Amino acid sequence: MEPFYETFFCPLTKNIMEDPVTIESGVTYERKAITEWFEKYNNSAEICCPATGQKLRSKGLSTNIALKTTIEEWKERNEAARIKVARAALSLAISESMVLEALNDLQSICGRKPYNKVQIRNVGMLPLLVKFLEYKDTNVRLATLEILRELAEDDEGKEMVAKVMDISTTIKMLSSDHQPIRHAALLFLLELSRSQSLCEKIGSVAGGILMLITIKYNWSFDTFALEKADEILKNLETSPNNIKRMADNGYLEPLLHHLIEGCEEMKMEMGSYLGEIALGHDSKTYVAERASPALVKMLHTGNTLTKKAAFKALEQISSYHPNGKILVEAGIVQIVVEEMLTPRKIHNETMNSIKEAAAILGNLLESGIEFENLQNSTPDKLNTNLIRILLCLAKSPKSNATIVSVVRETEASYTLIELINNPHEELGIASMKLLITLSPYLGHTFAERLCKTRGQPQSLLQSPGGTNQITQKQAVSANFLADLPHQNLRLNLALLSNDSVPMILQSIHQMQRSGTRTSRYASAYLEGLVGIIVRFTTTLFEPQMLFLARNYNFTSVLTELLTKTSSDKVQRLSAIGLKNLSSESVNLSKPPQIKRTKFLKFFKLPRSLSAGSSKSKKIQVCPVHRGACSSQNTFCLVDAKAVERLLACLEHENAEVIEAALSALCTLLDDKVDVDKSVSLLSGVDCIQHVLNVVKEHREEGLREKSLWVIERFLMKGGDRSASYISQDRSLPATLVSAFHHGDGSTKQMAAKILRHLNQMPKVTTNFTI
Repeated sequence: MEPFYETFFCPLTKNIMEDPVTIESGVTYERKAITEWFEKYNNSAEICCPATGQKLRSKGLSTNIALKTTIEEWKERNEAARIKVARAALSLAISESMVLEALNDLQSICGRKPYNKVQIRNVGMLPLLVKFLEYKDTNVRLATLEILRELAEDDEGKEMVAKVMDISTTIKMLSSDHQPIRHAALLFLLELSRSQSLCEKIGSVAGGILMLITIKYNWSFDTFALEKADEILKNLETSPNNIKRMADNGYLEPLLHHLIEGCEEMKMEMGSYLGEIALGHDSKTYVAERASPALVKMLHTGNTLTKKAAFKALEQISSYHPNGKILVEAGIVQIVVEEMLTPRKIHNETMNSIKEAAAILGNLLESGIEFENLQNSTPDKLNTNLIRILLCLAKSPKSNATIVSVVRETEASYTLIELINNPHEELGIASMKLLITLSPYLGHTFAERLCKTRGQPQSLLQSPGGTNQITQKQAVSANFLADLPHQNLRLNLALLSNDSVPMILQSIHQMQRSGTRTSRYASAYLEGLVGIIVRFTTTLFEPQMLFLARNYNFTSVLTELLTKTSSDKVQRLSAIGLKNLSSESVNLSKPPQIKRTKFLKFFKLPRSLSAGSSKSKKIQVCPVHRGACSSQNTFCLVDAKAVERLLACLEHENAEVIEAALSALCTLLDDKVDVDKSVSLLSGVDCIQHVLNVVKEHREEGLREKSLWVIERFLMKGGDRSASYISQDRSLPATLVSAFHHGDGSTKQMAAKILRHLNQMPKVTTNFTI
């Protein structure tokens, strides 16, 4: 280092001058020192030069440029030398005092002028300094942090510092027990965080953001640290990734702030991430309260990608059921409905949000939001669309269980039933369609609650003015009543008490005469009315139902419908109704009774007397049911001439119609009837050929099982004639073998029995012992 020169020192301060000025006496002083001297003696009669005592006539100051330049150049040479000395001292690091002295000298050099920092960085000091961040002595680490902070005050310095150091080292210092270290580390990070390019690097340090959040919220004892941590976090918000990291660590405010106040792109990014992040329950409620209005607004005003992001976020929020009320109040329901029902020319999952909208609606339903609240707080059109969506979900196997569970566990079924008679007809229709879809799971519940509702079920059956005036609501209403569980006696009696049967039969008769093409809803209406008639046939054990079926000759009505309709469903229902009626025939058909006295007619005659002893008293006996039969009183299919029509149905293309007709015919081959006579009667109308055709042409398991059962009955009871006729069908054995190999348990057994009858399979012998 160069020695000091005496001319460098101010006579007043005895220090090297920074701004040397010369006065009238020719002596040079530090500007500040001589100015203060003049002010001190300003009121004196005479002012003298402090050094020479010469009286001064003027207090004028003139900058000594030459001396100032010389001093500055000397300082620069000396500071450059001091930097080298400090670098050498730090390289050697012989003692803590040597290191600390070098660091303090560097701090002094940094503080003199900005260019000195450039010099220090340029001589390769940074890698050396960084090593001392892990030095054992606290004072050394503290001084190092302070120097690094000063060296990073400009943008170039920040980049150079960040390149040579591991920021995680500074992050670790935030948890130091030594408060000055913590504060210095925070100040250093704060300086670095002012560079946008370094924010991502700071945020990516494992545990860094979590540590800053911890200081912000848990260090109330250290106000300085709390404030600086908050400043750093705000600087780090310039990186969207850091906002996500903060949210991951429970600090959601930045994400919500940018979601609400940010630009379109930022809103989209924050909304999308909100849909992905794993939130705790408390966080979901906080987010719902803060973000729901903004997310709903994004759905109204954003572009397609923004809406997609908002839907994802709302799906996440709605997954926590207590948030349901918040979302409903924010207006989410109508938007979800519109999203699901808006027709689209192109179905692109990446561009629409139907999946998310459906999930939100499902979450809202699972949350226990009372349907009444939606009904009262939204317009009828929205309620209609909402029910339409529920209907779609109920038809999906994946969501059906959820819909059923919600309706079962809430009062939603009462609400849906109340909506049936809503003045907004479309809403009532939608409600009934949903009830129909859910009836297989909740039918008895619906039936019971319908009967408890004032004006029901009577209001559901209104006679149309004519077949050309049938409305959609009348058609849906009839089908709703038809689809509720047929065995629900309470509902059946309620329908009966309303004297609805004459109106139903009259409407059926009118449509048979004029056809179902006069109204677009006539066919569906007819199906519903026939379904209601059929439901009465399932509860014939009730005397009122039995009287009803007899009084209105249901057997004749359903027989007529078998072939005088173009509706497969009507044919199927008619066949089901005839099967139900025919199943009771054997119980209702009694042996003929001698009518000599009123007393005797209450007793059954012996079978041997059934034909009577005189021609005048002879009464015809039904060969199948062994008693006096009629279509009206005993529902006899033979007397109703329904057998031929049921056989005609076996030629139908619809397997369900065929199976229903076959089930009705099977009642004539039941063990309770005279099977021998029945087989003989059915053989006369070529029944077995119809059944053989069914076996060959249809593969449905239930239909095949019934067909094989009928064939087996003919083989057992039809004698050689039936066996010969059946064995002549060359394709039957192959069909039976296929059924034996691929059918279920019952079908396999039936096929095996027939094959044995036809000598196509060995008979099983049991006359052996084990």
